[in-house]
Amino acid sequence: MASYKLLLLPGDGIGPEVMAGVETVLGALRETGLADFEAETDLVGGSAIDAHGVPLADATLAKAGAADAILLGAVGGPKWNGVAYEIRPEAGLLRLRKDLGLFANLRPAICYPALADASALKRELVEGLDILIVRELTGGVYFGEPKEITTLPDGSKRAVDTQVYTTGEIERIAHVAFDLARKRSGRVASAEKHNVMKSGVLWKEVVTQVHAAHYADVALEHVLADNCAMQLVRAPKQYDVLLTDNLFGDILSDVAAMLTGSLGMLPSASLGAVEAGGLRKALYEPVHGSAPDIAGQDKANPIAMIGSLALCLRYSFGLGEAADVLERAITDTLAGGARTADIAAAGQAAIGTRAMAETIAAALKARVG
Repeated sequence: MASYKLLLLPGDGIGPEVMAGVETVLGALRETGLADFEAETDLVGGSAIDAHGVPLADATLAKAGAADAILLGAVGGPKWNGVAYEIRPEAGLLRLRKDLGLFANLRPAICYPALADASALKRELVEGLDILIVRELTGGVYFGEPKEITTLPDGSKRAVDTQVYTTGEIERIAHVAFDLARKRSGRVASAEKHNVMKSGVLWKEVVTQVHAAHYADVALEHVLADNCAMQLVRAPKQYDVLLTDNLFGDILSDVAAMLTGSLGMLPSASLGAVEAGGLRKALYEPVHGSAPDIAGQDKANPIAMIGSLALCLRYSFGLGEAADVLERAITDTLAGGARTADIAAAGQAAIGTRAMAETIAAALKARVG
């Protein structure tokens, strides 16, 4: 059995707790013979600021570049609100994405049957929901220049963030979305704001060209991003693969998260370009934040973090069978009634982070026999 090299970056807040849940599941994968890993742990975000004065040390970045895949918990929290903007905890995550070229962010929004009633929407709107949001991750307004706050002659201030996209950046994320759609239902919806933004005009133009040249077998529709947000609440199952830029993807994926019942349920994958030999740099993380209000209390939901491990098995290592078993173990656990506080119904008993991870690990072992 091949052994894969993982870099674990627990981060801040509930990050270390949900990452401990992943380590429990890694033990179960190893015990059942489904997969084996060499795991090394390091610092990112606020914890790295405390230790090194920066949110991501150069040595940690080097380890990330050498790893077969990276798992990250969460970064940030009020403890670091006073640090300079350039070294805020989130800058560590942004540097990982940018320096490793992780341009394609995959955010599945799946409503597990046992949790349909936990969604903010009616059961009939979300039962069976399975959306994959494909978000461009290294361009757009988060990285565009100039990005600054300047003082004007009258003493007032002016803030500028720049939305920038090139043809190549749009082409490569469009290819990812269309390729994934071919493995699903063959439908892509591309969300932008071509009615008011020049970057949206180019986005729509390039996506249309990529579709016509390479993916005529895939159905493509264009939707304005604000209308897409409304449609996700009105009739979310109309979408399958949803292609977006960096900013709108950030927003729309959080809308999709609440359709599933909790932010604690959504994993994500950030992928780089395929390199020689078929490998690609990749980072996997839950969509939820660091939740400092419940940190250290064994209350966090580890499912998004464990689901991110399943994405790692599938996209980095080609271990589809192991990913399927892990995802089914999560389904079995929820069907059996296990709930953390964020997904428990009124009056329903909740278990802690450790217990949820242990229950999923036990369900995985039971499936393998």
